[in-house]
Amino acid sequence: MATLPEKDQQIIEAHTGLIHRVVMACQNRDIVPDLDDILKQAEQNGWLQLVAAIRRILAGTRNDSVLQGLDGEDSVIVRSILRGLQNPETLPDLNKGIDGSMAAPGIAAMINGARQGNMETLQLLGSMAQQMLKAGGDMARLAGILRPLVKGERDPDALTDGMGAEGQRLVLAILEELGKLDRH
Repeated sequence: MATLPEKDQQIIEAHTGLIHRVVMACQNRDIVPDLDDILKQAEQNGWLQLVAAIRRILAGTRNDSVLQGLDGEDSVIVRSILRGLQNPETLPDLNKGIDGSMAAPGIAAMINGARQGNMETLQLLGSMAQQMLKAGGDMARLAGILRPLVKGERDPDALTDGMGAEGQRLVLAILEELGKLDRH
């Protein structure tokens, strides 16, 4: 990925979690049981063409035809997914920073699924927490609040205690997404 233009690299890094989840789901849909919830949330956030392309990839399309109608950012994400399917070594590093605009809906959907008793989602959330702990810093603190979030804690002051500005923004975005899910 070092040969990608800087803007493309930033787009991929901002959507690392989604890219990995789609590649994992293409290999074994059972290990990402909440992907449909994440895609529905992304559609509600206006990512209609991207979600349509991802659904085509999940259905088995693996060529450039899935890029038709996508804007530049969506194309970068879809190309990264397609590259990752061909060669997993091209996938972006999961331990880099997380962009709250894409991470928050996915994390909130996982928390919501775990709250509703979905054991696969709970296990996936646990695996994600282990990765976050390894990353350290705000990601490790986020790992520490996943269980309280699943149990229903929604106090932003308690949940963001000790976090830096980036971690606080992510937690607040997760709380906002959980609020949306609770209203539905």
